[in-house]
Amino acid sequence: MKKDFLAVSDYSPKELQEMLDLAIDLKTEHFSGGNKPLFKGKVLAMIFQKPSLRTRMSFDMAMRHLDGDALYLSPAEIGLGQRESIADIARVLSGYVDAIMARVFDHAHVVELAKWSSIPVINGLSDYNHPCQAMADALTIIEKFGSMKGLNVTFVGDGNNVAVSLLHICTKLGANFTLACPEGYDMLPSAIEIGKKFAAESGSKISFTRDPYAAVEKAHVIYTDTWTSMGQEAETEKRKAVFPPYQVNQKLVDEADKDVIVMHCLPAHRGQELTDEVADGPHSVIFPQAHNRLHAQKAILVKLLA
Repeated sequence: MKKDFLAVSDYSPKELQEMLDLAIDLKTEHFSGGNKPLFKGKVLAMIFQKPSLRTRMSFDMAMRHLDGDALYLSPAEIGLGQRESIADIARVLSGYVDAIMARVFDHAHVVELAKWSSIPVINGLSDYNHPCQAMADALTIIEKFGSMKGLNVTFVGDGNNVAVSLLHICTKLGANFTLACPEGYDMLPSAIEIGKKFAAESGSKISFTRDPYAAVEKAHVIYTDTWTSMGQEAETEKRKAVFPPYQVNQKLVDEADKDVIVMHCLPAHRGQELTDEVADGPHSVIFPQAHNRLHAQKAILVKLLA
């Protein structure tokens, strides 16, 4: 295994599956009396440029469940690349803690942290991808369907960082991936090329469309995300005018497989990308999905630290 967790694309299908199997084991162990104290004396530094509920709580609790500790470093405290160079921060923290998790705007920042750090670095989110979310997503899908192989996964909305990691884990593990997005909000071509390579290796299929109804036909998973991500606030009104046809509502869900699950990485803007009827309906797994951040990240941490 590599020392860092920056992208699911860095790992083989076998390595990803091993981590997901471990996540299931750790989750079972947790609910059967508690996890073993694998991280006694170990500390995770958590660097945040963006606020977070799930990333902060899930990493903090993952360390606690395994008898370790986590330290929160706010934007004001650290000023990543501003108050102090990233290279210096990486080398200083390497002498204090056992691993670093960073939630950043610019993907280059987490890459540079990893370059200069002598301890594992985990990407808690960047503008390019969201690999920890993808691991929780895959865990949630596997718990429902038993495997990702051959499933049809449809992402409806912006071809953003969450969509990139979802594409890569789907194609790594043999699921078919479809993106339905409006013109001008396509996924990065470089990310698509990586996905095509993985799809060729696993036998999965990738497709892109402007029609959300065509995209969800036979879908086992419908996934959506906010129309406007953090850092894009200036585009809010423009996006509100473009994305309404891509709302995940009951009419759209009715076009999918009868056992379809609806996913969202949260926070959700209810009434925009997702209706209350769907978010709180029988097909929704958004809260088990959120809870699985804890168990998936626990497995990542164990692979890197134990």
